[in-house]
Amino acid sequence: MGRTSDARSKILDAAQSLIELRGYSALGVAEICKTAGVPKGSFYYFFESKEALALAVLDEHWAVQRRDWERVLRGDREPLERLRRLFEETEAAQRAGQATCGTVSGCMFGNLTLELSNRTEAIRSRLQEIFDAQVDMVEEVISAALERDDVTVTDTREAARSVVAQLEGQVLFAKLYNNTAQLDALWRNCLFLLGAPAAAAG
Repeated sequence: MGRTSDARSKILDAAQSLIELRGYSALGVAEICKTAGVPKGSFYYFFESKEALALAVLDEHWAVQRRDWERVLRGDREPLERLRRLFEETEAAQRAGQATCGTVSGCMFGNLTLELSNRTEAIRSRLQEIFDAQVDMVEEVISAALERDDVTVTDTREAARSVVAQLEGQVLFAKLYNNTAQLDALWRNCLFLLGAPAAAAG
């Protein structure tokens, strides 16, 4: 059981790395298996199709990211400080990725949304679920900030969607320009979206 589980993990790790580098469409099963160092037959033992693999990669990636988001957004800091920490960790992750491979990889969920959302309903649906979960977590923080009068927005759901969209958009720009400095505006933009006092930018 351990060997088969290890082979599945190797395939998932290889697929995630290749998708981050080159996208989904250009990849073939043979290349994924070669990168993973497993026989091609192993792929179809675990995954019935490349789409099934992509869904598994999304789930694995989200499981890790969700733990990070929950740690930051449901922590003990004041609400706006939690949001700020999320942006700081996002920027740090993009910088680390650039240092490793030479390019800003962006967000896997955003990248696959642009590449696949109009081509496969299963992946589109999974991405919607992931982004909705992100919005849920951000809305919790905005609601807590509103209770403290730290922000002035009244529609916390739409505000949360705007914050997540802004985060995705700035990460997309960082990828496009291969420059993590594009992320410097995240916090300032967030405060503007939430109607927070300018003093909070300090």
